[in-house]
Order: sequence, then structure tokens, then C-alpha cells
Amino acid sequence: MKDELSFEQAITGLEKIAEELEKDDLDLDTSVKKFEEGMELSKKCNEILQKAEKKITILIDGEEKDFTASNE
Repeated sequence: MKDELSFEQAITGLEKIAEELEKDDLDLDTSVKKFEEGMELSKKCNEILQKAEKKITILIDGEEKDFTASNE
């Protein structure tokens, strides 16, 4: 299910986990589980950002090639 999360959903999940951990009323096991969940969401955000960066790079490279080809 986490693979289907949007970037915004993952960020919202991270914010919620951070708030829960900041309350300082969780036991150690729960805190560790929340931290693990946060790390998974963080990795998901990173993956989404990397994919977006690749798409943007491809688009920019394509535009530059089109511009160069049209000016020759």
C-alpha cells in the first residue's frame, strides 16, 4: 500500500509521526515502530522526488535538443 502513496500523503504521514514522537508519551517499542514507519515514508518521498527529478531532466534535455536542432 505504501507504494501507492502520493508525495503529499507520505509527507502528511511523516508530519503525523513527528508530532506523535514529539509528545514524548509513547513507550520505547511504539517509538521505535513509529520511527521505522517514518523511515519508510522518508524513503518513499525520496523515491518520488528522484523520479520527478529524472522526468524533469529528460524534459529539459529534450527541450535543449529541440532548441539546438531548430537553430542549426
